[in-house]
Amino acid sequence: MKRVFDLLAGLAASIVFALPLMAVALLVRLTSPGPALYWSDRVGRHNRIFRMPKFRSMRIDTPAVATHLLDNPAQWLTPIGSFLRKSSLDELPQLWSILVGDMSFVGPRPALFNQADLIALRTEKGVHELVPGLTGWAQINGRDELPIPQKVALDEEYLRRRSLVFDIRILWLTFWRVVRRDGVAH
Repeated sequence: MKRVFDLLAGLAASIVFALPLMAVALLVRLTSPGPALYWSDRVGRHNRIFRMPKFRSMRIDTPAVATHLLDNPAQWLTPIGSFLRKSSLDELPQLWSILVGDMSFVGPRPALFNQADLIALRTEKGVHELVPGLTGWAQINGRDELPIPQKVALDEEYLRRRSLVFDIRILWLTFWRVVRRDGVAH
């Protein structure tokens, strides 16, 4: 049922957001050198690596590490990078990952391939069995602000409570957090 929901909602969102996707891609290209999309190696279900697209909000010479590990993340942002991140528009290309089945609308956010501590703890707690999501229980309960053990505890809670009704609640709460720009780092 979850996959059917992801496919139908993903197709509908792709149609609704087609023009904004094209507009943001054009803005990224016009405001900084390099491609509009950044393809990131991420950890998916069963710790399988997949390529996840995002609109590029950082310069092309930015080190491939989690943003919180950069000394001064703001120095790496493109002219519209901060806006893309705060508005979560940089996440829109992940509709592709949902449509091809690498991601779901709701699940734990996919870890970067080099976040060994997060991957190990998720594997220990069984969270690696879940398809990663565009949003998740941890995102609406702290997003970028959470330390890894707390994030994994929330991911583990989602593993226990997951249902279509819970997913819809998370999507609704995510919408409000994005509108209010809560918990966004840079």
